[in-house]
Formats: sequence, structure tokens, C-alpha cells
Amino acid sequence: MSRFVRASKYRHVFGQTAKKESGLENVRVSNNAWDTNLLNASAQYLSINYQVAGGGAFAILPLPGTELASGISYKLPDVIPLGRAHAGPVLDTDWSPFDDKIVASGGEDGKVHIWKVEGNEFDGWGGEKWVPQDFDPVAKINVSGRKVGQVMFHPTASNVLASATGDHVVKIWDLASTDEPRSVLGGHGDTIQSIGFNTTGTLLATTCRDRKLRFFDPRQGADAVRVVEGHGGVKSSRLIWMGETGKLATTGFSRMSDREVSVWDTASGESPLKTLNIDQSSGVLMPFWSDNGILFLAGKGDGNIRAYEWESDNLYALSDYSSTNPQRGLCFVPRRALNVSECEIARAYKVSGTTIEPISFIVPRRSDSFQADIFPPAPSLEPALTAAEFFNGKTAPRNLVDLDTGSVSAGPPPSATTSSFKVTSPEPPKAPSASSLSPETVKSPSQVPLPKTPAASEPVSTTPSRSTSIPVPTVSVSSSDDTSKLRGENDRLNQELREARAQIRNLELQVETMKANAVKAKALLG
Repeated sequence: MSRFVRASKYRHVFGQTAKKESGLENVRVSNNAWDTNLLNASAQYLSINYQVAGGGAFAILPLPGTELASGISYKLPDVIPLGRAHAGPVLDTDWSPFDDKIVASGGEDGKVHIWKVEGNEFDGWGGEKWVPQDFDPVAKINVSGRKVGQVMFHPTASNVLASATGDHVVKIWDLASTDEPRSVLGGHGDTIQSIGFNTTGTLLATTCRDRKLRFFDPRQGADAVRVVEGHGGVKSSRLIWMGETGKLATTGFSRMSDREVSVWDTASGESPLKTLNIDQSSGVLMPFWSDNGILFLAGKGDGNIRAYEWESDNLYALSDYSSTNPQRGLCFVPRRALNVSECEIARAYKVSGTTIEPISFIVPRRSDSFQADIFPPAPSLEPALTAAEFFNGKTAPRNLVDLDTGSVSAGPPPSATTSSFKVTSPEPPKAPSASSLSPETVKSPSQVPLPKTPAASEPVSTTPSRSTSIPVPTVSVSSSDDTSKLRGENDRLNQELREARAQIRNLELQVETMKANAVKAKALLG
């Protein structure tokens, strides 16, 4: 039998819903249609996009089961402390990886607010004379004239935050000085659907409604260093970095509207290493990564949570968690908040209707001692870099904490896959002489070299804004005037290419809409 069953210490992992008293009821979760996970968690608190009349707000609540929540009833009162500073609905929140009491929020009003929870907001909770005290932000950032759809803290540098806006750019902020962003990442052709840093924060990836997967150097700004074709469907796509492996997982839809997950090697090729067809449901798949090597997939509207183990460049299905209650949103707590004595390798909080329930993923073990093989070190509260060090070009791995002893140490260096893709800040290029130019493509220093070798018919490209250009006839360059003319012609052709691609995207959307209408008409006609 051992010849046919793959050996894995996580093969028998199972999801277990906690008792009713360990969750939250009467939670007025936001009804906003923006695609978000609806809640986020630190090791001490939950942040929940909340439904309020007028303006925008989100709730901050102690994590159920912690000492802070000991005096709080699982059934929330109708009025609770909220963060109300936004003038429009709150769309996303993210907790600092280095302080469990600091959270960032982004809203439809185009602003990002930074909040710090003091803890006294929950004194006397639910008592006869208790009066809820709303939270006040400690910092406000005017990000954009349009909505802020995603916010994310940097994984290794303190006080560094990324925000994705409705004008299709990602802005990187140093929270010590928020007058202007430190860099702006552009080039998106439509709404940004998700963002994510790799473990060292040297790369930032985005998925977009134009069905492209983009990689950026967050310190250099400008356009992407690589753009590849993502999932073929027009519905929402998400991404998650797979820890120290240097791989990236994306979820989305095929052209036939099948839900699928793809794993990408960020250093080689423009196609995914692995694509797995999940099913034909319509709910967006939310991906979550655990440093145990497990990828969790939770579909909106589903009652189950799928788990896959990544090993030997393959995804192996583990036991699913099943429930009759469909989920609207989901989040996982940091691994340093897990109950290691119960062999809890991951814990999720699930939004279902007006209820938030915890789900523990447990590996059954008989021994009561610490199981080191299923609890690798977790990211610690100690940042590896300051914001100034990061923006000055320094790179460092995450600091990790041993879940048995509590000791902190530097994590492993980036994998060979990640480091080979990493973009360093180059020195300004020297202007090419006429005699040194050739009809082959001239790579910009900020571009990542791709495996494909340029053909001799490809044009000269001396601008860092695009890594893709269209062929033009070979031209013999004999003077600086000829060089300028060639550059101008190349820029014009690239602009025409961008416009043509935009028209193609619009036509594809129209065709898919017509197909859907034809199916509906056929169903109505019987």
C-alpha cells in the first residue's frame, strides 16, 4: 500500500469548527459589492468591514478566545466601538505584521487611515453604564481622488505600506512622511484586483481586470518589470505568494468560466508551472498560504475550504473542510497565535450571514509534546528593516520566532528562484552611440531579462516603460538624427500597439457578453 499512498504529515489534517461561544453573532458585515475578504486578523484583534448608515466604518474586536475578549459576550450589542473617520465605505483593512495593535484601512473616499488600538475601548463592555467609544485614527493619508481598494503592509520593513487605487496605480508609502508616496507603480489597464509582496518585500505582484499578472520593483516605481497573461476569464483573480519557495499562486477563471488555481515560477517563462481546474462555481476563490507548505482555497458562497500541499512542484489535495453555511469572507490569524498544544497548524475566521466562526485546522497527534515537524518557525513581531533602510536599497529576510522556545532569529535567505528574479537599482545607463546601436531590442536596466532571445527584426527600445514592442523593419543607424527618428517611430508604434490591445480587450468582453445573452435567450425560448 505504501507504493500508492504519498507520505505526508498533513495527510490527515482536518478542519474543526469551534463552539458557538468562541465565535461572534449579530455582526453587521458590510453589504458593499467591492470584492474583498471583509475581515482581517492580527494575533489579538479582528477588523471587520461594517455596515453603517452614512459614511464608512469598520469594527475592531478582540480575537475570540483571547484574554482581551474574556468579558465580551459572543452576541454583540447593536452599538459597538467603530472606526468612523472615512467619508465612504471601508473596502479593505490590514494589520501591521510588527504590531498587533496597528491596522490600516482604505475606503471609497480615496483615503488611507492608520489606527492604533489602546485596549481601554473595551473596558466595561456590555455593562449597564457602558458607552461605546469609537476609535480615532493616528494618521490620515490622502491617497487618491478615487477609491482605495487594497492596503497591505510590507513584510520585513516597518512603517511601509502599499495602497491600490481606483486610478489603476499602486502607491508605496513611508508612514513617517506621508505627504508624497515613495514610489508609484503604474501600467495597469483596468481595476487592480489584488496585490501582494514576496517574503522579502523586494517584489510586488498584482492581478488586474485586464487579465494580466504584473511584477514590480516597489522601490523603483514606474511600470512593471514583467507582465504575463493571467487567467483567461474576466471575473476576479487573486494572488498569494507561497512563502520562501519563491512561487506565486493565483486563482481565477478560465475562458469557459471554470474556477482554477495556477502556480507560477517568478524566474522562468511566461506560463504557469501548474494549473489545476477546481470546478464550475461562480464564487471568487480566496487563496491563503501557510508556511507549512499548505495552500488553502475558500470560495465565496461555498461551504467548504480546500487544502493543497505544495511538494515537488505539484499540488496534492488534502482533506477538505465542509460546512452547510456559505462563507462571504475569510481570514487566517498569524501562525504565532496558534494553539500548538492542540496541534493547530492554522486557524481561520469565517463570515457567514451575521456570524463569524473560528475554524481550526488540526493534525491529529497522540503525543502532548511540541511537534516541531509540523510547526516551522513563524514570522515574528520584530521587523528586519526600517523604512529608511528599505528605501535605500537594503534587503533582509524576515525575522522568525520559534513556536516552542519563543527565540527569534533571521529567516533563510531568499530562494534561488526569487533572487534570480530580483531587480536591483542599476546605475544610470550611458547614452548609446550611433555605432553601438543594432536593430535588436535594447533592454532597459529596469527590465528583467526573459528567457526568449529577441529576434533580429525587433525594434530598438530604449525606454523602461514597456518590455513588449512590435517588429519594425531593420534600419541601419548612421547618425544621432537617425537614432532619434528611430526612437520616435518605435514610441509611435508602441502606442498604436497599446491602443490596439485595448480595443481587442473590449471586443473580447463584448463577445463574452453576447454569448451569455445568447445562452439566456435560448433558455427562455425553451
